Amino acid sequence: MNAPFQPTDSSGPVRDDYVPAADYISREFLQLEKARLWPRAWQMACRAEEIPAVGDYYTYDIADESIVVVRTGPEAFSAYYNVCPHRGRRLTSGCGHTARFHCRFHGWQWSLDGANTLVVDREEWGGCLTDADVALKPVRIETWGGWVYVNMDPEAAPLAEWLAPAKDFLDPFDLAGLRYQWRKSTILPCNWKVALEAFNEGYHVQTTHRQMLEYMDDVTVSHTHGRHAMFAYWEALPMGSRSRRIGGPLTDDIRPGILAYMEDMAATLNAGSSVRAVHAARRVMQEVAPGSSPIEVLTAFGGFIREDAVNSGAGFPPITPQEIYAAGIDWHLFPNQIMLQSPTGLLGYRARPNGDDPDSCVWDVYSLQRYPPGQEPQVVQEWSHDLADEAFWGRILCQDYENMADIQRGMKSRGFAGSRPNPVQERAVSNFHRALHDFVAED
Repeated sequence: MNAPFQPTDSSGPVRDDYVPAADYISREFLQLEKARLWPRAWQMACRAEEIPAVGDYYTYDIADESIVVVRTGPEAFSAYYNVCPHRGRRLTSGCGHTARFHCRFHGWQWSLDGANTLVVDREEWGGCLTDADVALKPVRIETWGGWVYVNMDPEAAPLAEWLAPAKDFLDPFDLAGLRYQWRKSTILPCNWKVALEAFNEGYHVQTTHRQMLEYMDDVTVSHTHGRHAMFAYWEALPMGSRSRRIGGPLTDDIRPGILAYMEDMAATLNAGSSVRAVHAARRVMQEVAPGSSPIEVLTAFGGFIREDAVNSGAGFPPITPQEIYAAGIDWHLFPNQIMLQSPTGLLGYRARPNGDDPDSCVWDVYSLQRYPPGQEPQVVQEWSHDLADEAFWGRILCQDYENMADIQRGMKSRGFAGSRPNPVQERAVSNFHRALHDFVAED
């Protein structure tokens, strides 16, 4: 009989350059996450814009739990375990609108504040059912950056403390002022951590997205901030430069490279403020003289983006170039939220375990933009299980998805003891697992 899986603390097998394979493939580890991570971690459930009116609700499923998030006032939200206290039936699925919660099994009902308003034939319990017995059980809920977060631990630290210090870097971007451009979901054939980790490091660009090396020097540095982490291109050549990896002379005019970069991203990803960035890059080609220094070109490019956003009525946050630089390009907020942020848009990712299968996960990807008030599009969540459909996902995401199943299968090999992350460019990966081991090791 196999011995039970034993978690280790942060001084155990996880190092800057090593993560054990069991973290990704072990069913026992998945059960530890279910028991010790998800019930105690703050998790992004939805965007506030997904439930704009009082009575709008969103059903957030994680592992075996389901939580219903509902708007109860113009700026107020509540969350409850999505279960009828009578016989355990789930009350909601997906998104919707209601004036009251209703169990379709026996007809019990609740107001939006979770109080029971109807127990059919309640008198037959002889007074032994208290109001507390039949109320919906609340879940901790807080908001930040336009997102609604939930936590099943009533003793959890406040969300602001959980997000520190990442939120200090991200608050200047006014993420709450962004709105959905599109949102898409699927089931990926890999562990939820494999999916996330494909998007919290830039080290894979030089192979998976090699076409991008013609206009970007891809060398990144990864920095940890408590349980969270980020990466940046601080040591790379200026945007628009050919990568040093592919040789050739250094780029002396980055203007064409910036335009190629922005046009490619708009065509193959179409996320964040890609269209606005294309317009700014075209203005750079027209209005910035050849021979201008990289700092002059990049300053003009950023200024054109800002000017276009302001003139369109979308606005621009009061953020400085120094704050944009310090925030890097990509943040992994523990446990399962990743974002690539800019002042005018954001590309976001979320991964969740798919039941008790360590080889599968629920994957959400979305784009946010800054829009003039009243011009925000009505966006519905789209699903596709065709991971090679470039018309749906775009070339960049399809390239990423090509790796997922082969990674998951490969990690089960007797020849694979564990991942060997790059300790400079992939430190976010090992930092993530240290924090995860801390969680599953605690009593």
